[in-house]
Amino acid sequence: MQQLRIHQKAADVDRLELDLAEVVLEPGPGEVLVEVRYAGVNPSDVKAALGLMPHAVWPRTPGRDWAGVVVEGPSDLLGREVWGSGGELGIRRDGSHANHLVLPRAAVRVKPSTMSLAEAGAVGVPFVTAWAGLCRAGLPKAGDNVLVMGGNGKVGQAVSQIATMLGANVFGVDRAARPYRGHASAPVRMIDASAGDIAEVVRAETGGHGADIVYNTVGSPYFEDANQALAIRGRQIFISTIERSVPFDIFAFYRGQHAFFGIDSLDLDSVACAEILERLTPDFERGALKPFPIENANTYPLGDAKRAYKAVLSGARERVVLAP
Repeated sequence: MQQLRIHQKAADVDRLELDLAEVVLEPGPGEVLVEVRYAGVNPSDVKAALGLMPHAVWPRTPGRDWAGVVVEGPSDLLGREVWGSGGELGIRRDGSHANHLVLPRAAVRVKPSTMSLAEAGAVGVPFVTAWAGLCRAGLPKAGDNVLVMGGNGKVGQAVSQIATMLGANVFGVDRAARPYRGHASAPVRMIDASAGDIAEVVRAETGGHGADIVYNTVGSPYFEDANQALAIRGRQIFISTIERSVPFDIFAFYRGQHAFFGIDSLDLDSVACAEILERLTPDFERGALKPFPIENANTYPLGDAKRAYKAVLSGARERVVLAP
């Protein structure tokens, strides 16, 4: 069995020392051994590898998302195609960038029958983050207006899929004039952030109402635009930022009866992520939700992980996966 091993932080991916280590993995009581067939590469995986996650342990094996086949465990799971994710994986313990992975039985779920293992291995972090944020803020209802900052990012696309599935009207924001790139159950109105006032567009197209939910996947660059676009009693969700401090209008906040929600997907362990993926499985199986397409050009062998990490860090627009 092989695992990628990182022993120390590096200034950039080129200086990252990645070893392929031979290991022996044996599941304990209540655990399963999964043969990993595909493992997504997330920006957080690369940042953690570079030492940008202060709570990451060293040395370790990176990787949060995975899909594979159970080779040791309870009889009802043996040989089954399974999937998962976890905020602790690849950060506080060895993760999925390996050809085998030991996990608690409760962290493993049978993948949807409608998607391939490659697709299943790349669903985790974006959809888990999207669902967790929307649940914390209150799932949108039919007819609600949802504004997604970073609408063509993978979390943004997952938010749009879920929100349109639930009957919401979705606006997406991109830095330039680009169409929506993902699946959705209804049209997604894309707004070019460089062309004018985002809030003005949202209010004009919602009869002055504004956005009931803003899912801000970018953070500080869109903070004020998001606040201006919020409806009375609107909610804004944050999962990331560039600047840690932003000007904050307390008067507008309380007069608008707004609420802010912070989501840290690293705090959702593999059991919590399995529960979310199980909840979303029927929606994937009936086609209301769809996995991200996986292209051969963005699929890398385990020994070529550094090139995969560079692709993610340089802003790959499609999902990047390792195929151990």
